[in-house]
Amino acid sequence: MFKQKPLAAAVSMALWSLTALPAMAQTAGAEAPMQTVEVTGIRASMAKSLNVKKNATANVEVITAEDVGKMPDKNLADSLQRLSGVAVRTDYDEAEKVSMRGTNADMTLIIFNGHTVSGGDWYVADQLSSSRSTSLSLMPSSVLNQALVYKTSQANLVDGGLAGTINVTTRKPLSQKERLSGVISGGMSYAELPGKAAPDFNASVNWKNEAGTVGVIVQGFAEKRYVRRDSASRFAYAGGSGWDVINLAKMPGITDASLAGSGYKAADLEGVRLPGSMSTEFVESVRDRKGGMFSLQFKPNNDLDMTMTGFHSGMKANNFGRLNAGAMFSMLRGEAGPAGGTTPTSVNGQRVYAQIKNPVIVNETTLYGDQLRVLKSADILYPAGTPPQYIGETEGAYRDGAKSSSAFLDLDAKYRVNQDLTVKTLFSTTRGVGETGLDQGLTYTRYGTGVSYALGSLRDAPFVQYYGTGPNVPGMNADGSGYKLTGRAASGVKTTDKEHSLQFDAEYRLEKGLFQSLEAGVRYADHRRDSARRFPQLRSSNLSVNAPTGPDTWKAYPSDFGAGLDGPAGWDNTSWTLTPDALKAYFAANSKATSADWERRAATELDMRERQSAAYVMANLELDRLSGNVGLRFVRTRVNAQVPIPLPTGACARSAPGQPAIPCPAFPTALTTVGEGVQLYDDTVFNPLAGVVYYKQPTDETFNNVLPSLNLRYELDKDMIARFGASKTVGRQNYNLLGAGYSGANCLVSGCTVNGPNPNLGPMVAKNIDASWAWYFARRSMVGVNVFYSKIAGYPKTGSAGGDTVQLVDPRDSIVKTFAVNTSTQQGAKIAGIELSYEQPFGNTPFGFTSNVSRAKTKVDDGRPMTGASEYGANLGAYFENDRVSARLVANYRSEYVNTTTAPTPNSTNNKSLVDGKLMFAAPTMAAPVTTLAFNASYNISPNLIVSFDATNLTNVKRAYYRYSEEEQQKLDVSGRQFYLNLKYKF
Repeated sequence: MFKQKPLAAAVSMALWSLTALPAMAQTAGAEAPMQTVEVTGIRASMAKSLNVKKNATANVEVITAEDVGKMPDKNLADSLQRLSGVAVRTDYDEAEKVSMRGTNADMTLIIFNGHTVSGGDWYVADQLSSSRSTSLSLMPSSVLNQALVYKTSQANLVDGGLAGTINVTTRKPLSQKERLSGVISGGMSYAELPGKAAPDFNASVNWKNEAGTVGVIVQGFAEKRYVRRDSASRFAYAGGSGWDVINLAKMPGITDASLAGSGYKAADLEGVRLPGSMSTEFVESVRDRKGGMFSLQFKPNNDLDMTMTGFHSGMKANNFGRLNAGAMFSMLRGEAGPAGGTTPTSVNGQRVYAQIKNPVIVNETTLYGDQLRVLKSADILYPAGTPPQYIGETEGAYRDGAKSSSAFLDLDAKYRVNQDLTVKTLFSTTRGVGETGLDQGLTYTRYGTGVSYALGSLRDAPFVQYYGTGPNVPGMNADGSGYKLTGRAASGVKTTDKEHSLQFDAEYRLEKGLFQSLEAGVRYADHRRDSARRFPQLRSSNLSVNAPTGPDTWKAYPSDFGAGLDGPAGWDNTSWTLTPDALKAYFAANSKATSADWERRAATELDMRERQSAAYVMANLELDRLSGNVGLRFVRTRVNAQVPIPLPTGACARSAPGQPAIPCPAFPTALTTVGEGVQLYDDTVFNPLAGVVYYKQPTDETFNNVLPSLNLRYELDKDMIARFGASKTVGRQNYNLLGAGYSGANCLVSGCTVNGPNPNLGPMVAKNIDASWAWYFARRSMVGVNVFYSKIAGYPKTGSAGGDTVQLVDPRDSIVKTFAVNTSTQQGAKIAGIELSYEQPFGNTPFGFTSNVSRAKTKVDDGRPMTGASEYGANLGAYFENDRVSARLVANYRSEYVNTTTAPTPNSTNNKSLVDGKLMFAAPTMAAPVTTLAFNASYNISPNLIVSFDATNLTNVKRAYYRYSEEEQQKLDVSGRQFYLNLKYKF
């Protein structure tokens, strides 16, 4: 189905290179004395990483920043995606979320210096998500000392990484060679698509006293870049969004007469899949990242070592999204309401329906193996002579005050009590915030006579043309065509994630046969997650008051919009957009101050507390060629949530903004000061019984898990290592599955149902087996193979009518009744895979290469694909380095996967439905395979002065998305290339 050649090329290169391996190994062995020559940069980094990987007991992948800046990576996720079995989710061509071995990013635990780190997301949809995945967009690669990717678990690792754990360590000052050293780097970034440059700055200083007992590192960074994304998509609104099927009963405009000459009868179109809209999206953003890190180390003697490390990174990321969307489904169903509403179209009191002309129908094989029909192209037109009708929307949403931050402070101490006993403590506190001050937008309804479309190949923008709309500028025309202001929305969001943790570990040396030492420890963490939205109070229900007018309030799309999408000749890629200043001025003039409580929406709030307790014991093993560890970890997770629950309208009186709460004896905890979306316009009288009042119901659940682990390492010879790992790991559910609010309460004769969370949802548990073989046949050289299998219990099955119930009030009679909750249940899943790695220099030349390819086959019990899971991944890199010049070119491939930017909602549909006569699940949005190319080069002007150049997204990839198959184009993005030029001074 997919015609991506880079993976095949990478595999072919790796296999071809294997044929030359013995000869190269022999050459390298013949030159063994030269291995004592000290090198720096790429070669030193690779040598150190391979040495750590070779000697590790567990199966790990390693990145070592021996010389920062030798890889074309701007954050830690960029660096991690180069490793075998690691994939990333990329937004605007900057890697953010990391996943391992065919799983979603939520199943990978990322820790810093041995503890978790909280992060904030910059985009509003991610801020509203309750995902456990860590965004690394705030973590520049320069903070990295070493990253260990644990593919097999062991008892002394922090629990929570179902698929794997990544421990990122920062530098320690006493480990540096010189007493005083540092790096100062300055330069510029240039984004090709927006055509803008921005400054880059990074500096670090390391000092230690002459005795080597006290040291400090201070680092600061300020990195800025501009972002633009051009898209063609099927985005639209409820009642006409995404894809659906033709229903003749609701689309009476489709007749044999309207199809005359096409070769089709109306009945032939029944059940055919149809895109709801043809849309273009235009997004601009800025990423302004500033922060720093310090590390203070005190080591008065060989017995005591204490280090305090602090980190803070903040990013301002205001972003402006614009959309020009058709509404083909609404047209066919005779619906004229703004934003895809259901108001009937009307011509002289008669409802009018659009017709389909010149249809082209193709067959598709879905990802479930079923055969469906797709309307690949058509003209969707109102009958001849019909005056302009509703055909779509255009809107702009400016997200002012969008920002995110991440910070941590940790203190670790290691004390050797005697020659046999060593104890360690680690205290950490971390806080991350994601916030959008105001997401503000206006929607304009578009009126015309029809639209034509033709879907192309997956990576080419589709054809679209609108008819009878008049000039493509804001405002209505005399004939009823044009644009009319019909909608507005404004809200802010803030999500805070924080944790305090304390860990104590001890190791006692045994040296009795196989058992070399015994480790034991305890850990406690108190984690909180809060998310809340605010909706400003508007002054008037009249949208036109203070509406933007005049030529300075809007501008056309840029003339090069969509140029990188390869759209067909004549496609309509034009539109207009209000300016950010016009949007801000409109909402500033139409909003009024009330109170923080009045602007709350309790229904959308998340209020979670999770306490994690753990204790472990682990024996370290070594006997002749065999080494390893065996251990047991006990984990207790206590989850508390304050779940918002609606009350019947009028059950409790709401107080006016800024006034004291009105007591509600029937529901003492009712949130009567919260506005919950009730609009108190200037010309209305306050009604204390209007709208829905919520109260919060506490939940308290405790889950216990016992996690055994075994890791064995055997030296077949000094350079050939075999490993085996068996473990049980745990991954905790996303917060919203446990503590989101209840909604959609409904009572029928058959009983009452409601959508909501499942506080009884236990953690996911995986039983894992891992076996690997690696041959380190020469310096900076290795070849290896790894096979793995995981059986997961507790994988979430969303939208199920499970056995959970809740006591709610029946809105019909205000009587408390038992409601069955449509929520998440749990099911099984499996992952099986193989990874191949091969890297080495080309003989004694300055050239070398790295390569890896992986396959992870996933299976979920209900038959749906696993979210975020790519079956294939590959990396192929080539490098050159001598005393003056260093260069690296890296290609990364990831196969298709279920795309998601937020955590799944607990009541997202799980039930099958009839689609063109076939019973199947709803189509997920699939991200198509993608290959990226990045480049780095540096030149040593002198031993202390280096100039470097980086380029990412060199091939300017188009990221494509589809639904049931590639015949159903969903979205196509392009973001352009990014270039970086820096001058670095080392002292």
